Amino acid sequence: RAGARVGLLDGDIYGPSIPTMLGLDDAVPKVQGTTMLPFEAFGIKSISIGKLVDPDKALIWRGPMAHGAFKQLALQTDWGDLDYLLVDLPPGTGDVPLTLAQLLPLTGAVLICTPQRVAQDDARRAARMFQQLEVEILGVIENMSSFTGDDGKEYDLFGRGGAEILARTMGLPFLGNLPIHPELRKNLDEGRPDRNFSESPALTEALDALATNLANRISIASLSDGASRPSLEIN
Repeated sequence: RAGARVGLLDGDIYGPSIPTMLGLDDAVPKVQGTTMLPFEAFGIKSISIGKLVDPDKALIWRGPMAHGAFKQLALQTDWGDLDYLLVDLPPGTGDVPLTLAQLLPLTGAVLICTPQRVAQDDARRAARMFQQLEVEILGVIENMSSFTGDDGKEYDLFGRGGAEILARTMGLPFLGNLPIHPELRKNLDEGRPDRNFSESPALTEALDALATNLANRISIASLSDGASRPSLEIN
């Protein structure tokens, strides 16, 4: 919407959801030589393992297979010129986040968690992993921070402010929060993310604020000497 060239790499090998959210049910994978061509929808280029395997088949893969699949998606996709390449990672500190950090020069990582304590614990471990890998953490976002009912009252279904507390205690930037919007779920289930910016002013405002804050953090991080390829040492 701001004119940036954006790519989206679905790094959730075991539970790819990007094809559904971008309405790619009928999209057909294309190959040019030895590289894959990303899908294009709503101005976003994307690639996902979900479009390369049977959607009804469970991916019962051990770590090395997931590592290989992610490496192929990352390195054998012809993205062209991009301003941003976003990688959607599964929760935790497993093979895929580690592979990403060692495979590509990263500008930084964004932690997204819900307000409750158990989510903060997982996010904290992920933060420590990226810090150990010398990947800058651009900030923390709180998802599902509250819900506004038909009566106009706000309800904290999962608590509120937990992600902001996590950011403050770890000395990380807090990028904002995203309340529960039923229309967001509906739009993504129907593969129409564009409606998130046209049908609900409150949702549009929340998403725009998060995107602006993140873009600002990326700009600041990009002024540094550049990302390196870190290595992990386990003692």
